[in-house]
Amino acid sequence: MRAETAVWIMISLIILILTWETIRPVLTSVIFALTIAYIFHPWHRNLAEKIGERNSGLVLTAGLTVLLMFFVLGFALWVNEVKTYLAFYLDTFFKWLLNQNLPSSLYDVLQRVATDILQRFENYLRAYTYSLPKLTLQVFVLIFTFYGILLNAQLIEKEVYSLLPSEKRELALRLLSRGEETLNMLLRVWLAFSVIKGASLALAFLIFGIANISGAIAAGIFTIILELLPVVGGWMIWLAGAVYLFQRGEILMALLFALYGFFLVSPVPDYFLRHKVASSKSGVNAIIALVGIFGGLFAFGAVGIIIGPVTLGLAATLIEEWKSMTEREGITDDGGNTAETASGSH
Repeated sequence: MRAETAVWIMISLIILILTWETIRPVLTSVIFALTIAYIFHPWHRNLAEKIGERNSGLVLTAGLTVLLMFFVLGFALWVNEVKTYLAFYLDTFFKWLLNQNLPSSLYDVLQRVATDILQRFENYLRAYTYSLPKLTLQVFVLIFTFYGILLNAQLIEKEVYSLLPSEKRELALRLLSRGEETLNMLLRVWLAFSVIKGASLALAFLIFGIANISGAIAAGIFTIILELLPVVGGWMIWLAGAVYLFQRGEILMALLFALYGFFLVSPVPDYFLRHKVASSKSGVNAIIALVGIFGGLFAFGAVGIIIGPVTLGLAATLIEEWKSMTEREGITDDGGNTAETASGSH
């Protein structure tokens, strides 16, 4: 009996290892597909009521395919220039920071962080720069995974709920509910708005003639990163663009660009975003966001920007829910003991 159990354990381990080795090369695409599908799922449900489940999935997948094909084309054409502009923007930012008379120790730390981030980003890009077919394959995996998730969303949801333990089911449902709230805030509000702001500001950099396509893309990337971080935001990028136009003598264009950034990037949209976040029961702590982004980036690469904050946010939600459940059980036990004491005294 023990020999049979050992054999089945060995077979299970082999299957798990082979499964992991099969999924690992496309894991980034799968995670991005899950993230995008989660963000677009409400639109899919609304559209499915009008044109049907399959047609809705096809429409959204076709739109995503077009965007990703433009991404692959842009990656092939501008990746090296974008990398150069990213390095230039970082270098300019830290030179400006040094002029603020910050402590040298703090500057050294920030400089090392920036250098490490740029190096990791460069290594990540280099892995695809010389292997465009690999990037194209990742994109196709993302597209088909996205389509499959949309069509099977209800089945996936049923399977998840069927795996919940019969004991403590109420607790599991409560944790799932809180986890969904956290994911809504992190992905559909926080991440989605950051990407929209980055794309808007990149377009403005191009329209106002502040930079070429590569420079505009780099500015959009920095906007997304700054919007994900606590305290700072995209206003730093549009402010730098406005100052650049002003120094170039284009005062009217600088004013128009500043108004564009103020109303469409930051801080005006943040007021509406704050109301959306406030309506959610679970927020994202600034420290959790900061640690999640940089920790995830260092541990998992670009996809870590999603994995890190989401994982830490869900972990914080689980801890908060567990603490509140423990407090409720403690109150219930105290109430029961008090009742029993009172009945015994009579």
